[in-house]
Amino acid sequence: MVQTSTPTAASPRSPNTGSAPVTTDERVGKRSPLSVILGRPEMGAVVGAIVVFVFFAVAAPVFTQVTSLATVLYGASTIGIMAVGVSLLMIGGEFDLSAGVAVISSALTASLFSWYFATNVWVGVLMGLVFALVVGFINGWLLIKTKLPSFIVTLASFLMLTGLNLGITRLVGGGVSSPAIADMDGFASAKAIFASEIPVFGVNVNVTVFIWIALVLVATFILMRTKIGNWIFAVGGDENAARAVGVPVTATKIGLFMGVGFCAWILGMHNLFAFNVVQSGEGIGNEFLYIIAAVIGGCLLTGGYGSAIGGAIGALIFGMANKGIVYAQWNPDWFKFFLGLMLLMATIVNLVVKKRAEQK
Repeated sequence: MVQTSTPTAASPRSPNTGSAPVTTDERVGKRSPLSVILGRPEMGAVVGAIVVFVFFAVAAPVFTQVTSLATVLYGASTIGIMAVGVSLLMIGGEFDLSAGVAVISSALTASLFSWYFATNVWVGVLMGLVFALVVGFINGWLLIKTKLPSFIVTLASFLMLTGLNLGITRLVGGGVSSPAIADMDGFASAKAIFASEIPVFGVNVNVTVFIWIALVLVATFILMRTKIGNWIFAVGGDENAARAVGVPVTATKIGLFMGVGFCAWILGMHNLFAFNVVQSGEGIGNEFLYIIAAVIGGCLLTGGYGSAIGGAIGALIFGMANKGIVYAQWNPDWFKFFLGLMLLMATIVNLVVKKRAEQK
């Protein structure tokens, strides 16, 4: 006796072909191009950058001149270099409130070491790098060992570095600024690397703009194309879950803090060789500018989301706003208000865009 199978609820048959229909797994479903574009962390910042550019182009036509744009890019690069490291750190779920003074600390280390020991300036540059990386390592190590919030750990570092900057500068140099080192061996070559200007189509563009772009490209490659990038997103999204699947959480977070230290060293060397001397009290408050650039660029305060490109666009918005107010001949007292408004609006836009993208 031949038995015939009867379609059941568990294995429905198509009324026309009698074959089982193909079910679509929502986990591998295709997203629309619009959803993909809106899902990018930096999309809110892109819209904001366009609006700010058009606004100042209308309010101050001189803003669109090539020389003015070069100035805007320079101002953006001095924020953007640090925004790269800070963005990656925020994607990893942490903050660094010592980033601003770490820039000055690395510059003072290089300057004071070279001057006090009468060495080639490049020896001081190397010592500045070592110091910046050690500060980043200590911040990350203390975070892991103490389980304290990064806000507390780096706030303590901020206060200690602020005191060291002033105390050691007074002790070694006898004042609140580092001694001039422009006449020392190696200064000219170091200035060419960290603080020179490169002619582009007849316009001098500061080398920091190119360093900034290079850092953004490298950071983007790390985030998008390497397993280290996956680790950064994982530890920022859920540290415990990341550790459970084998992500080296400790090494990743320490590495991110050291990355901030590396960026601080680059910007510190620029400050040193662009101005010859460094004021020990500088840098205080700049850490908030770096965080603001990252947040405007799409990095969430909760971690696990963001991009280096977004941080770069956030820094560009900062540069346009900062110089645009000058070109428009407005009262610069309103700049901080404008910056705060941009931060609030960018955060709201980023959250709305992210939710809309997730629904598509």
